[in-house]
Amino acid sequence: MKLFLKIEEISMLYLSFYVSLLLGYDWWVFTLFLFTPDISMLGYILGRKTGAVIYNIFHYKFLAVLIGVTGYATSIKELAFAGAILFGHSSFDRLFGYGLKYSKGFKFTHLGAIGSNNENRNN
Repeated sequence: MKLFLKIEEISMLYLSFYVSLLLGYDWWVFTLFLFTPDISMLGYILGRKTGAVIYNIFHYKFLAVLIGVTGYATSIKELAFAGAILFGHSSFDRLFGYGLKYSKGFKFTHLGAIGSNNENRNN
């Protein structure tokens, strides 16, 4: 099952890349902006709970899709691109085990603890 979940995340990352190309952005622009959602980690300066909330807002796929669809529906290309970036970034993170955060701390995610040898992680 773990392999299928990774294939699914890779597929969603590729989809976000393809959407950005359809929107007229060059591949290097997508690559340049792919890691910008990680600025949300700065929320942890305000504490674990606030940090987790801010981080999760930037990594929640439904919100990414909502932003992208809103941008497309309103013909705001930049907003559609922002949705594609958020969606692709979330898929990239989850591919490597970085999931949505719990308020216990940065390393505690819905996919398991980051850096743990948890056998059930990503299953």
